Amino acid sequence: MFEVMERLNYHHLLYFWMVAREGTMARACERLLLAQSTLSAQIRALEDALGEKLFERAGRRLRLTEMGRTVFGYADEIFSLGRELVENVKGRPTGRPLRLRVGVAEVVPKLIAYHLLKPALRLSEPVRLVVREQSTAKLVAALALQELDVVLADTPTASEMRVRAFNHLLGECGVTLFASPKLATKYRRGFPRTLDGAPFLLPGQASTLHGALEQWFDKQRIHPRIVGEFDDSTLIEVFGQGGSGVFAAPTAVEASVRLQYGVAVVGRLEEVRERFYAISVERRLKHPAIIAITESARSELFSEPRGGRVTAVARPTRPN
Repeated sequence: MFEVMERLNYHHLLYFWMVAREGTMARACERLLLAQSTLSAQIRALEDALGEKLFERAGRRLRLTEMGRTVFGYADEIFSLGRELVENVKGRPTGRPLRLRVGVAEVVPKLIAYHLLKPALRLSEPVRLVVREQSTAKLVAALALQELDVVLADTPTASEMRVRAFNHLLGECGVTLFASPKLATKYRRGFPRTLDGAPFLLPGQASTLHGALEQWFDKQRIHPRIVGEFDDSTLIEVFGQGGSGVFAAPTAVEASVRLQYGVAVVGRLEEVRERFYAISVERRLKHPAIIAITESARSELFSEPRGGRVTAVARPTRPN
């Protein structure tokens, strides 16, 4: 460990950090007042010390490798702490925000993600959100590497992922079907039988809602005309707003969907349930922003208006 620390030159790390921030060697040279040949040599020295390539070429720009992104995260934290140290020594308030690194699964509706994350920004201390959107599997892998603090997903992580993680149920709700006002008026009367043959916009197959809706259609013996399937929840709502068909969204954000997209309710499917989870490496959550997210989700976003209550569950998944 001490040998590695001795080989890590923090001047080299600073030069790497500046190049990564600026995106090009030329701009970093201007900021550091160094010749490009000198800066290139310093970056190579850091790569040699770490035994990893940190940059790759992308046209005229430099792009961080996967390891480069990891090193940049550490460097960003190191130099942020350095600035805070100087400010503290000088007796000045640092104003350094609390950082929350969140992974949002691609299948989680954007409005749900917004309402889940919003309480983190209401804390008395400032919070800086860093949000990454990918598949749940990739996000959980990043969580295991401590690149993320929490992952928001519509399914719990499975034990076969070989990652020890805890699934904290944030809540569940039914599903509301929406359409443009004209279509909603047409299909609301006689709902749900009027959905037979109606144009419908399905979420992508990666979403748990896709399968749940298909099962509900089969059970009801209803056969809508599938106009399209969309991985992006915002895109499906925009198409629905334009009158392309009926679409589904969690009832928990029903008011927000109506207000933002100017659509109307066709009907509600209480038996079709959507669940959302906060996945962490901790059984007991400690980060104040994550605690704010979970408490608000359970007491407000997914609260049962008829007196029911969502219970918190934290189930560990263990590596095989």
